[in-house]
Amino acid sequence: MGKLTTHVLDTANGVPAAGVKISLYRIDDDGLKPLLSTSTNQDGRTQKPLLENDAFRSGQYQLVFSTAAYFRHRNTPVDPIPFLDEIVIRFGISDHNQHFHVPLLVSPYSYSTYRGS
Repeated sequence: MGKLTTHVLDTANGVPAAGVKISLYRIDDDGLKPLLSTSTNQDGRTQKPLLENDAFRSGQYQLVFSTAAYFRHRNTPVDPIPFLDEIVIRFGISDHNQHFHVPLLVSPYSYSTYRGS
């Protein structure tokens, strides 16, 4: 069975991003369906996969990372109106039997992501 995982790396400070709030949604014909809300641990990862087993299905999903709050908590300078507040990543899962890993590399002014495994 497949699963969905993530991790967050703070590229401004060169550390795993601990304490980033993450919300996961499934996108269907009726809009966004909230699935879970969690935070990253000291390693910048979640304690367990975001989705796995029967909960992990093919379809469209959205991850929301609350990065401005994280940087403020770390006392990393962030503008009063942050350039990046919440980072939204929408992605699709075609084969729910695979492991999908969606990492986020982030600073207050840039981010990147990719499909890992």
